[in-house]
Amino acid sequence: MEWVERLNEAIAYLEEHLTDEVDYGRLGQIACCSSWHFQRMFAYMAGVPLAEYIRRRKMSLAAVDLREKDAKIIDVAGKYGYSSPTAFNRAFQSVHGITPSAVKQEGVTVKSFPPVTFKITVKGVEEMNYRIETKDAFRIVGVSVPLHRDIEKNFAVIPSKWQEIAADGTLGRLGEMMDTPPMGVLGVSTCNDTEPWRYYIAVSSSRDKGDLEEYIVPGATWAIFPGEGTNQSIQELERRIVTEWLPTSGYEYGSAPDVEVYLSPDPQNARYEVWIPVVKKQV
Repeated sequence: MEWVERLNEAIAYLEEHLTDEVDYGRLGQIACCSSWHFQRMFAYMAGVPLAEYIRRRKMSLAAVDLREKDAKIIDVAGKYGYSSPTAFNRAFQSVHGITPSAVKQEGVTVKSFPPVTFKITVKGVEEMNYRIETKDAFRIVGVSVPLHRDIEKNFAVIPSKWQEIAADGTLGRLGEMMDTPPMGVLGVSTCNDTEPWRYYIAVSSSRDKGDLEEYIVPGATWAIFPGEGTNQSIQELERRIVTEWLPTSGYEYGSAPDVEVYLSPDPQNARYEVWIPVVKKQV
């Protein structure tokens, strides 16, 4: 089955379970990837975070229930997983700009968000350089932070950790411990569905870890993409990998961590590589 077809199957499953607690892990299983990778793919392709999309879909259907089916607010709130009318009211207003009780007034405007459907659009305007490499397991030493299951929240957590270790000298210590490939400061996201999600800022090292943490990056095959620029440029590269390269590459996500290799960690003019774990697509 094609990669985009699996994404659409996952969306169909989501639509069938909008009144249940959303099982992100199940969405990933349908798309043959971790729930982390599913959320990343969805956000890059749909242009909106998965959690926000789900909220919009629920509130879109809730407006129909209130306006066309004359349902009670407390019943609609419970139907879409809100434990209190206050929480439901807040979510409803954030989407529609009006309170749930105002929906039934004549002439009131509400918003409708139809289900998303994915398709491949071949662009190919700008080239992408990459290489495929299979690597043995390697040990990293550094610091880590837990990651949220709602991956959008991590866009605040991760930069603040980088700033913290730069300020307290830890980043400099890590540079001194680097002695095995890959030679660069690493950002490693361990986000499969079999272990706790964490983000490591680390280096590949054979030295004693002291008061630092260690993690063994498993052997795997990676698609490796070079880049340079600011932190925003690495996010743009990751978006292009998911939306332009992956759908027609003959590969799909593997189960190893995502790795960012900062060859020159200057935040304003960095040189880096993005490592995406891949496996050959089953024919």
